[in-house]
Amino acid sequence: MGDRSVSDRLKDFEEVDMGLSQEEAIEEASRCLQCKKPGCVDGCPVNIDIPAFIALIANGDFIGAASSIREQNLLPAICGRVCPQETQCEELCILGKKETPIRIGQLERFAADQERNKGLTVPARKPKTGKRVAVIGSGPAGIVAAGELAKDGHDVVLFESLHTPGGVLTYGIPSFRLPKDVVKAEIDLILAMGVDLKLNHLVGRTVSPDELEGFDAVLLGTGAGLPYFMGIPGENLSGVYSANEFLTRVNLMHAERFPEYDTPIARLSRVVVVGGGNVAMDAARTARRMGAKVTLVYRRREEDLPARAAEVHHAKEEGVEIFTCANPVKILGEQSVTGIECIRMKMCQLDNGGRPVPEPVEGDTFTLDCDIVILAIGQGPNPVLVSQIKGVEKGRAGNVVTGEDGRTSHPKIFAAGDVTTGAATVILAMGGAKQAARSITAMFGN
Repeated sequence: MGDRSVSDRLKDFEEVDMGLSQEEAIEEASRCLQCKKPGCVDGCPVNIDIPAFIALIANGDFIGAASSIREQNLLPAICGRVCPQETQCEELCILGKKETPIRIGQLERFAADQERNKGLTVPARKPKTGKRVAVIGSGPAGIVAAGELAKDGHDVVLFESLHTPGGVLTYGIPSFRLPKDVVKAEIDLILAMGVDLKLNHLVGRTVSPDELEGFDAVLLGTGAGLPYFMGIPGENLSGVYSANEFLTRVNLMHAERFPEYDTPIARLSRVVVVGGGNVAMDAARTARRMGAKVTLVYRRREEDLPARAAEVHHAKEEGVEIFTCANPVKILGEQSVTGIECIRMKMCQLDNGGRPVPEPVEGDTFTLDCDIVILAIGQGPNPVLVSQIKGVEKGRAGNVVTGEDGRTSHPKIFAAGDVTTGAATVILAMGGAKQAARSITAMFGN
């Protein structure tokens, strides 16, 4: 896609990628070989009929293409922007063996945007079943589960603890990567199917678990909102943020526009972001838009960065300096952050995922001056509700244990998304939510 210029995009939070024109989309779609055994479909966690929608785009039927996608994916405009297609559907595209694979994600985004511009049509629902399902959390898992259950004819109540639905889509992913009007449009479409959204309802606090007894089934989609910390000296200093808090303050509560909005954030001048995933890149790029000089510290090599290549590319373009093979050992300062001490890392044997295991180089340390440290080293399942539910098996990391069908050890409770896997991708959460919704419907005998 064509990107906005760096000088322009650092001035605002508008979307960086401009998307495909109609001519570009048709030309790209026309490259598809229409394989008899399309590997791309196997690589899609929600099993979109990828050749079918691409063929419709190639023939100029953009709305038909969007309708084809929506048969399996209720959030196509979102997925077209944030899914890691390069390691899923596009990785299995046969064209990738000799040339560039079909840009499936960009075509999905294009079709969904065309549909949204024309006006979205509410998906049809099956006849009412009389069954009531509570879905806890309105992130990608919860919102997709709610939509699938509503399509099946069940009455769905969707509980959200915050004042805006969307979960990580709203509070975690910045607008320059996922515009909030895109998120709102796709969520509104699901709500239009009859889903009853209850905002500012924190199940486990303002709503007790006992109040869920009146539902025929419960689906947990509470995500992974518990940030991890390193356990190093100085983490309690003023100016240390988890990436979760930092991004929530900006994306959801508009801290970048204080005092227009009443959520302040520490003045950003020199920022160090610790981590190498997409969340780390989001935090670093957000800090750059707030005027900071940003350094990202990652303990492995650059080729080991877990963030998408496009996000690393954009971060570098926007002036984020990346220090690899380094790991913080101490955050410096008396009351507020003044710097961070790091140690050099050497790469040793490979772990189970094929990445080298980093080990510190004794005595080889250096210091970076900074006034803000943002820790983006991972997140775990939100414990507020999970810890209170009896009869649900939990894993060592606090995750809810389920079978492949989304069933927990409790006969009426199902779970999907990051609360079961730990922090993962939007599309994997959606895939799990679809499976859990199917299991609930099957339990009802529908």
